[in-house]
Amino acid sequence: MQTWDETCYSQRVFPWILLGARLPEDSPTPAFLPGGLSDTSPDEGLLEDLAVEDKAVEQLAEGLLSHYLPDLQRSKQALQELTQNQVVLLDTLEQEISKFKECHSMLDINALFTEAKHYHAKLVNIRKEMLMLHEKTSKLKKRALKLQQKRQKEELEREQQREKEFEREKQLTAKPAKRT
Repeated sequence: MQTWDETCYSQRVFPWILLGARLPEDSPTPAFLPGGLSDTSPDEGLLEDLAVEDKAVEQLAEGLLSHYLPDLQRSKQALQELTQNQVVLLDTLEQEISKFKECHSMLDINALFTEAKHYHAKLVNIRKEMLMLHEKTSKLKKRALKLQQKRQKEELEREQQREKEFEREKQLTAKPAKRT
């Protein structure tokens, strides 16, 4: 059974060895590697090994693609569906926002109509008050005219009374007799 260190090392190093790559110089060679194994291959540089390596790389790449490509395609399809759904949701949200704005503007219009009714009622009240004031002023003017006419009549009567009294006094005053 391998230890955890052996497993980690084999997962990191052995693929490089299989591909014919050299290990970095500063990487330690673990104690669990067999003594005959090294990071360099004895038949390094042979053309047929290079072809095998290319073939192995190609097979590994095909295996990797065949393993992950269906999942990636399904993920791509799911992302496209999500994007389409997101576009639909954004359109719906924009429509709802416009409806909300229309409702809000309707509330503003309703508020304006309510305010207009309020001011119309005020204007009607002011008009009634003005008509009432006009009637009162007309009555007061008539009354003032009647009072003025009454005063003038009284003054005229007093003046006539004074003249009559003055005439009467004049007649009552002694007159010297005329000598003939």
